[in-house]
Amino acid sequence: MSTARLVTLGEMKAVLPEVDLLEEMKRGFIAYSNGQCVIPPVGELILDDPAPGEVHIKYGFIRGGDRYVIKIASGFPMNRELGIHTSNGMMILFNQRTGEVETLLHDEGYLTDVRTAAAGALATCTMAPSSVTRIGIIGTGVQARMQLQQTAGALDCTQASVWGRDTDHASNFITDFAESGIEVSPEPDVRGVLESCEVVITCTSSLEPLVRSEWVRPGTHITAVGSDTPDKQELDVALLGRADRVIVDSLDQGRLRGEVAHALKAGVLEETEVTELGLVLRDSSMGRVSDDQVTIADLTGVAVQDLMIAESVARLLERT
Repeated sequence: MSTARLVTLGEMKAVLPEVDLLEEMKRGFIAYSNGQCVIPPVGELILDDPAPGEVHIKYGFIRGGDRYVIKIASGFPMNRELGIHTSNGMMILFNQRTGEVETLLHDEGYLTDVRTAAAGALATCTMAPSSVTRIGIIGTGVQARMQLQQTAGALDCTQASVWGRDTDHASNFITDFAESGIEVSPEPDVRGVLESCEVVITCTSSLEPLVRSEWVRPGTHITAVGSDTPDKQELDVALLGRADRVIVDSLDQGRLRGEVAHALKAGVLEETEVTELGLVLRDSSMGRVSDDQVTIADLTGVAVQDLMIAESVARLLERT
């Protein structure tokens, strides 16, 4: 009988710098789009009493692999008022042959944040125009920070613009990056971000569109990561109807949640006009082919990402 290893957040953070996050996400997305993964529909709990919160349960495996993963991740925004983290959760790795628990990663939601940021950076780099001088960020939370860190490094870009509903949060965001080598400028509105940046990443929990189609210039790429439930929405559906390329991490999930789901429901987009990221990573001709194109990546988060990052951490810790 094997004994499961309990891994703390501190242990994970110690080894994560050794993981090539973008490469792991790339391999996972390609495996997913190649039909090698078994990924059931997302489990979800939406809570509103006594406080608003949401819980996502994602799980799956790659055929022929060693492990399967079950991930629980939660977000409770009112936790800020209590002085505690807004996210929490864990990832559990099981032996694919015996079902035994091998590793329990009590990541407190951190690995989910990291893999989401890595996927966003990967999608943005894959679909970005050839010249990027400024990165736009819509949102000022943890994910917004991680997206900028990952994307700036991947694109070798040190200029950014940010907008957030809360001006204090935006000021803190700018201050936090002051010594990182990334110069962040505030914008008074979303339109200002779109007018100043070649690539824009939206990282909010908005329930109504923040980005209007008429504000988006030719050549812009937008990666939307905030709309991970059926009711959230950051982009005007007209923008998806206008876009030259629309990609998703999962078409199955995109039918039910995210920006694509809203556009499909509105009748401005057809499934045949949507391509999975894994296919674009396998064949770049399915992505951006001109610097004048408007492109969109709609990422709702797929369990194969959780499997890739959890297994990467577990392998490194097995050496210790």
